[in-house]
Amino acid sequence: MGFNTELLHGTKTGDPVTGATLTPVYQSSAFFQPSAEQHEKLFHNKAAGYSYTRINNPTIAAFEERMTVLEKGVASVACASGMAAITNALLNIVGSGDEIITSTSLYGGTIDLYHDLEAFGITTIFADTNDLADLESKITDKTRVIFAETIGNPKLDVTDIPALAGIAKRHNLPLMIDNTVATAFLVRPLELGADIVINSTSKYINGNSSAISGVITDAGRFKWDLERYPGMKDYKKFAKFAFTAKLRNGLFRNMGACMAPQTAYYNLLGMETLGLRMERACDNAMQLAAYLETIPGISVNYPGLASSPWNGVAKQLLDGRFGAILTIRVGSKERAFAVMNALTIPQIVSNIGDTKTLIVHPESTLAAHSTEQEKIDAAVFDDMIRISVGIEDIEDLKQDFTAAIQNTAG
Repeated sequence: MGFNTELLHGTKTGDPVTGATLTPVYQSSAFFQPSAEQHEKLFHNKAAGYSYTRINNPTIAAFEERMTVLEKGVASVACASGMAAITNALLNIVGSGDEIITSTSLYGGTIDLYHDLEAFGITTIFADTNDLADLESKITDKTRVIFAETIGNPKLDVTDIPALAGIAKRHNLPLMIDNTVATAFLVRPLELGADIVINSTSKYINGNSSAISGVITDAGRFKWDLERYPGMKDYKKFAKFAFTAKLRNGLFRNMGACMAPQTAYYNLLGMETLGLRMERACDNAMQLAAYLETIPGISVNYPGLASSPWNGVAKQLLDGRFGAILTIRVGSKERAFAVMNALTIPQIVSNIGDTKTLIVHPESTLAAHSTEQEKIDAAVFDDMIRISVGIEDIEDLKQDFTAAIQNTAG
């Protein structure tokens, strides 16, 4: 079954009672039970059903099921934001005294989160995920997880997931991959050896910037060592669902970072066109990157270009396209601002994955709290503009960028 067919028909959607073709919005905080006995069974995981939307909800469950099929996992947990998803996924398996190994080229907000975890006694070791030998040398007996992004944001480095998964497997560590920028349209990390995948569904999954959300999908195959992960002791009985069972019965339920039913509905609606939007946006990005590379004085970074250091691994792992994000460097921060202000089609927005082309100056915004070294490691420069390419007509984008660049030259 092809990507779009499976996306639309891989799970049962709609309402069998009314015939509604889309899962309705169950905008209710709680659900009544026919008996006290049934209520008890729900709280002891001895019966299926819904009790309280902070824990589960039919609309949210429909979205989780579709994400599970999309990423080829066994179970998904939907959260209030992409950052909530990362936080819940990590804290489900790490605690005080533990270490996380992660990429130096992460999105700035994720780097900020890792610094926040220091207050809980959790140490983050940053490594260049493109230097596998260096990364492996940093693994210690305190390491509990390896985390990376499929495509770094905004460095646009492409992670060799099979190679990283091999290292994780040798050391009996779970590999957690943020697949937000690539989406399952380009690559399914769980099929390449990752154990847990995160998506900030506010981006391409949703597709139109109508809702903030995130989701965690588990492959269900990691063998949890109870000495390293003592919190898993009570959940080993759930077998391949152990990670999700622990999450749902602990942090996710207790921290309350749950997705809203209306958000789940927006995501279900938006993701039906994920394949079509990604196809168009990626093709636009490739054409725009190739075109901008011909303009003197402009430096372009895009994994689909032969000039990209990650073009080789991108061709191996990604499904014939290279994502919808590119960056350009224009010589100075002042000119970067001038170009952004001169553009008429792209919108200045700190988001990606919209149908519309979005631009941002990462150094002064997304990386505002990063140290100078962190900016260097993440390839964030003060003359750089990140472009999240949309589905507009490519000739219009080319003309707009040409005019903005020419009008700000010299």
